[in-house]
Amino acid sequence: MLLHGIFPPITTPLYPGGNIYFKKLEHNVERYSRTPAAGIVVLGSTGEAIMLSDEERRDVLKAARQAAAANKVLIAGTGIESAIETLRLTQYAAELGYDIAMVRTPHYYKKQMQPANILAFYRTVADRSPLPVIIYNFPQATGYDIPAELVIELAEHPNLIGIKESGGDVEKVRRMVEGTRHIKRSATVTETFEAMTPRRITPPTASPGGNGGELVSVGALSGSSSSIKPSSAAVSMVGNLKTRQKEVGFQVLVGAAHKLHPSLDAGAVGAILALACVAPTACYEVYAAWKEGDAELARLKQQRIVGASERLVGQLGIPGVKYGMDFNGYFGGTVRLPLLPLTGETKMEIERLLADIRN
Repeated sequence: MLLHGIFPPITTPLYPGGNIYFKKLEHNVERYSRTPAAGIVVLGSTGEAIMLSDEERRDVLKAARQAAAANKVLIAGTGIESAIETLRLTQYAAELGYDIAMVRTPHYYKKQMQPANILAFYRTVADRSPLPVIIYNFPQATGYDIPAELVIELAEHPNLIGIKESGGDVEKVRRMVEGTRHIKRSATVTETFEAMTPRRITPPTASPGGNGGELVSVGALSGSSSSIKPSSAAVSMVGNLKTRQKEVGFQVLVGAAHKLHPSLDAGAVGAILALACVAPTACYEVYAAWKEGDAELARLKQQRIVGASERLVGQLGIPGVKYGMDFNGYFGGTVRLPLLPLTGETKMEIERLLADIRN
């Protein structure tokens, strides 16, 4: 699956009493689906996933899936401390039609999180997961920073297709990219080189009035299914769409918006950014300028979002992100304890930071 581009790790809207506000969740997902974002991450750290019950996680995955546009790559945050629970949630996400499972590093028993533990955990999950898996490293929250050498070793597994690296270390990104450069993989893309998701495929036999929502297997899009027919022009038909194969290798995404441009220069192919929940287009503009080879424009667009990223995301966290969403026309709403709402003074500060990032 192609993971190039910008992905917002969406928040989980709540009523003031703490229950999930599903209508607002659907509203946000529908709006993100109209942005240049390459896809949507559900149940990431910004989604307060660790605060939700198992039933709530499943309900959030289902509601977001139903509201998302078919052309957006859907990534489900399914990482739980044990491999068996991670696999149970991953299986459910696969049944709903998600494309990727994002699995955070286990961290609670820190002294036992030695290389052998981490290797066994991710290999077990990847062996049994019905979805391709990306590693999720967020040392600011977990207190565990997976070494680049372990990532490089894990990258050899055919079902571990990438990593979300949120540590903010550009040199680590460079090391991971260099250390996995030998891995050659391909992803099915559209004729215009956009990500190909099973949900956007309408089988050739479907009636004109069909909803185009019939799923094909993830394996079909990785080239392992007979539904992909080779052609001399390097174009294949999957359902009613022309597709191509694009070499992607092991895909490194980053999670620090204030270091997006240097991370892309270091070899990252995209980013999963909490700031993209607030301002997806502003984040995308950095990526688009870099993609076009306009380094000066990318630098200017990067400079535009640095302050908001460092303050809203890096310091204020989810309460800051949610208020920024409210200010920019999405629904942020309240947070769950022990997180606390912002003061009026802090809200005014956020409004000043976002005055030039209204999207």
